[in-house]
Amino acid sequence: MVEFGAGQDAPFVTSRLDNLVSWGRKYSFFLYPFITACCGMEFMSVAGPRYDIDRFGAALPRFSPRQADLLMVVGTISHKQAPILKKVYDQMCEPKWVVAFGGCTCSGGPYDNYATVQGIDTIIPVDSYIIGCPPRPEAVLDGLIKLQERVTREKVPADGRHVELENLPILNVKQAR
Repeated sequence: MVEFGAGQDAPFVTSRLDNLVSWGRKYSFFLYPFITACCGMEFMSVAGPRYDIDRFGAALPRFSPRQADLLMVVGTISHKQAPILKKVYDQMCEPKWVVAFGGCTCSGGPYDNYATVQGIDTIIPVDSYIIGCPPRPEAVLDGLIKLQERVTREKVPADGRHVELENLPILNVKQAR
């Protein structure tokens, strides 16, 4: 809610601080790309001049999780990589968001076996799913727009955004089947 008014000396604008902070977060994602497989090519095309992810405020990738607030998990995640993904997520500062990019990341894809994690939501909470094998750049932009809409609606509590899922166990290869 923005109000415009005119004082005696000059016009002024009032707004709620929550709206201003949400607007700033919406257009300033600092993404950490966690790329492991073939969806990485589609991720690179989204950053190119034709689709230009920079228009949505998510252009400059950060290769340190301590400087990122958007984790884009791109590609197949094996059980051997799961602890690394969890550690990267835990090192990110609040507020943080996670995007699952591609069919393998969302549900394991065609790899229904002992070595592949069947969806990263068993390891970390996911905010946006972008399905496809690989997803088209238009789908990636649509997923990013939906994440921006979610960011503008949410209120971030003082003690953190995500309620952790009681330290979900990361399956070893022996426990998988």
